[in-house]
Amino acid sequence: MCWKCGKSIDTTETIYRDSLCPECGADLHCCRNCRFYAPGAHYDCRETVQEPVADKEEANFCDSFSPVSDFSADNGGNDEAKKARDAFNSLFGSLVCV
Repeated sequence: MCWKCGKSIDTTETIYRDSLCPECGADLHCCRNCRFYAPGAHYDCRETVQEPVADKEEANFCDSFSPVSDFSADNGGNDEAKKARDAFNSLFGSLVCV
């Protein structure tokens, strides 16, 4: 599935670095389209990567890339992480440093 427009992509075929979404032209071999993409994780990735990828929406050469088949299945985890982070931050929101 394309991270930008949501068009279903055939993930049984190999997605190469220069693969583009036929609907919107977005790069498919990018962090935003990878199942390991996790904002807030080390280098925003759940895999152990040696170097960060600067632009998460541009094509890259990451060997760990694995396309997301359905963003709705992964969004639950990201929403839960955001809720937990917001709850944690709210605990300290009223503290004033003197």
